[in-house]
Amino acid sequence: MYKSIAIVGATGAVGRLIRQLLEERDFPYEKITFLASKRSAGSTITFKGEEHEVQLLCPEAFEDIDLAIGSTPDDVAAEFCPWATERNCVVVDESGYWRMDPKVPLVVPEINPEAALNHQGIISSPNCSTTQMVLAMKPLHDAGTIRRVIVSTYQATSGAGVQGQGDLINGSKAFLDGDDYKYQAFAHPIAFNLIPQIGSHKQDGYTSEEMKMVYETQKIFGDDSIKVCPTCIRVPVENCHSESILVETEKKISVEEAKQLFAATPGITVVDNLQEGVYPMPADCSGDDAVFIGRIREDLSCENGLAFWCVSDNLRKGAATNAVQIAELLVQSAAAV
Repeated sequence: MYKSIAIVGATGAVGRLIRQLLEERDFPYEKITFLASKRSAGSTITFKGEEHEVQLLCPEAFEDIDLAIGSTPDDVAAEFCPWATERNCVVVDESGYWRMDPKVPLVVPEINPEAALNHQGIISSPNCSTTQMVLAMKPLHDAGTIRRVIVSTYQATSGAGVQGQGDLINGSKAFLDGDDYKYQAFAHPIAFNLIPQIGSHKQDGYTSEEMKMVYETQKIFGDDSIKVCPTCIRVPVENCHSESILVETEKKISVEEAKQLFAATPGITVVDNLQEGVYPMPADCSGDDAVFIGRIREDLSCENGLAFWCVSDNLRKGAATNAVQIAELLVQSAAAV
């Protein structure tokens, strides 16, 4: 069913990772097409040892394409997804545009794979900060029913794209040399600094990034009663988002039980030995598809509370890997029919 596939936004940072993952995971296809904007169309990329010319993203590009994986800005996704679905092409979309559309499933394969199979042409992949948090929540929610989450994120500059990473490196050099630097991605200096705002002001003092974590979490679990209080912070780290998470459950879960639940969950790796100074850190987690969890402990202020530290590569599981896993889920389901 999914013989012809396309990568939309193939030359971007996440698009490059999607291409890499398709090679590494030996994703099945008979024909592959790489699509991008006018700026990149006509360039060539190497995939599985062969040169491919990048095609222009336009309505006609989706003729005879069965499955597309897209990583584009929201406004581009708003335009190209209907082009694809009108031509019977299923889209796995990385952008934020379709996530809260009631007709579009929002999927993390380890949590709600069945939602992906009930699509109407478009399947959304969540925001990177949401993805790692909900995967960490999943085993605890199954065991004890999570009622409340307090999360503070420490988000890497790679989440703001190539310009964000450039701001960190070039801004740090300028700071150390005593030179001025004009930041491209950030409204404030990120070098040797923290910026407690990601996204625009949304409501009641919360930013758009923070409200994504609220609404996306509830949609993925299909439970609007889960309360989420997020604070999202940009930090001077090049790659991997970190999160300090506190959950309150209906049924008490001990630290030992939580460790066992995390360890038994596909996609989660437990790294937790405080006495030996062993815990997840961005420098150690970059380039890995896992969600790493450590510093697991009881909440001293709440009887049924657990606190833990969570780190994940935001470009991989937070973006490219999750999208490719959704595509694999579709292929596997079609093959089983």
